[in-house]
Amino acid sequence: MTNPEVRGRPSAQAIDEAKRAKLAPLLELVGSDLQKVNEEILRRMDSDVPLIPELAGHLIASGGKRIRPMLTLGAARLCGYGGGRHILLSACVEFIHTATLLHDDVVDESDMRRGRATANTVWGNQPSVLVGDFLFSRSFQLMVETRSIEVLRILANAASVIAEGEVLQLTTQNDVETTQERYLQVVEAKTAALFRAACRVGAVIANRPVEEADALEDFGLNLGVAFQLVDDALDYAAEQQELGKTIGDDFREGKMTLPVVLAMQRGNAEERAFWTRTMADLEQEEADLGRAIELLERHNAVADAIALAGRYGERAIAALDIFPESDTRNAMQSVVEFCIERRH
Repeated sequence: MTNPEVRGRPSAQAIDEAKRAKLAPLLELVGSDLQKVNEEILRRMDSDVPLIPELAGHLIASGGKRIRPMLTLGAARLCGYGGGRHILLSACVEFIHTATLLHDDVVDESDMRRGRATANTVWGNQPSVLVGDFLFSRSFQLMVETRSIEVLRILANAASVIAEGEVLQLTTQNDVETTQERYLQVVEAKTAALFRAACRVGAVIANRPVEEADALEDFGLNLGVAFQLVDDALDYAAEQQELGKTIGDDFREGKMTLPVVLAMQRGNAEERAFWTRTMADLEQEEADLGRAIELLERHNAVADAIALAGRYGERAIAALDIFPESDTRNAMQSVVEFCIERRH
């Protein structure tokens, strides 16, 4: 295999270290709290039914960076919160996220996540769905323990919106007439809803003014959209394959993400027929992924999706201007840079 460094490109290790450096400032500030969150997660996963902690632990321990609970911890710190409820809320946010992943993998019939076999591949669809339900129920128990009706309202609403987003995505899957506006509607519901809620609750438990809660929600919304835009673009980034990452999963499933939406809109009749065959009809041949990447490059679709992510990232950073400059604010801004720069 050709070493990317030979051609002047950074190695996979160098890229991973550079990415992690963007998370390091926030991790340094909230690291001790994040350890408490991890302990709370393990404690709340416990059950007399052995399959529940076994299956849930398979996904929770599979290498996720805990970005969403880190945002809750960072938001609480930015707002000067000094209690302990942010630990419960961060665990709650991670449980909601993990539950949606378990359900997503069943719906998408995925067999790999973060380089490991998905829970549905190991244990089957039924246990994965039911353990996802268990984690959702645990998340609501944690919400109630905060004794805040407003926190309960925010996170319960987020859970509802996420479910709506999942259903909406099903209606756009294989639909080559999907517009950019409809795609962004899916992203705001499916991904950004939890980001925005995870940030807003940090201000709520600190009893900060509504302007600060709104600013943190705006930060989370724009960060969440940027995060998903980059994630979807990377599915067609050929250089990621050189670094040992899987590409083309969205293509094989017929998901209408922004790069394909743009290429479909900009293509000629022959190109649109290709997208209809491969995405709508799912009649795919071995060479079709390469052809898809070629068309995306021809129409600058991946680059434009990344550029749009950058604009959302700028909005996220600007939303924090209401807060005085501090190490915590700078660290939160670095998380935006991490999310955007995953493309490198």
